[in-house]
Amino acid sequence: MYFLFDPPYFFLLAGLLIAVTSGSAFAAVLKQSVADWYDKRSTRTLATLQGIDLQLPFFGICLGTCIFLASGLGIFGFPAWFTYAAAAPLTFLSAGFIWRQLKGNLALLESGQERAFELDIF
Repeated sequence: MYFLFDPPYFFLLAGLLIAVTSGSAFAAVLKQSVADWYDKRSTRTLATLQGIDLQLPFFGICLGTCIFLASGLGIFGFPAWFTYAAAAPLTFLSAGFIWRQLKGNLALLESGQERAFELDIF
């Protein structure tokens, strides 16, 4: 018998869409905040980056990625409990490391090392 969401192609596309739209919102907020800091050189501007304005799109990226990874495993026939048990720790541990790196780069930027975000030096 065939069920509507078996295999989970809909969730695969939905997770990808959630992650991409949240990623574009995250990039826009980050660029706007860094540009605002560059104009004002205020530590208050970078302190607000740890607020809900940046955390909500970041959580959306994580949620979309988790759904995408779990659905990708579900397409190969793994049960749903296993796919989410594998995708959730992988996604949220990686997200924790990325968030820590972002906070470190923002601290470097705040301390006056503006080359923290220049990738051309590599």
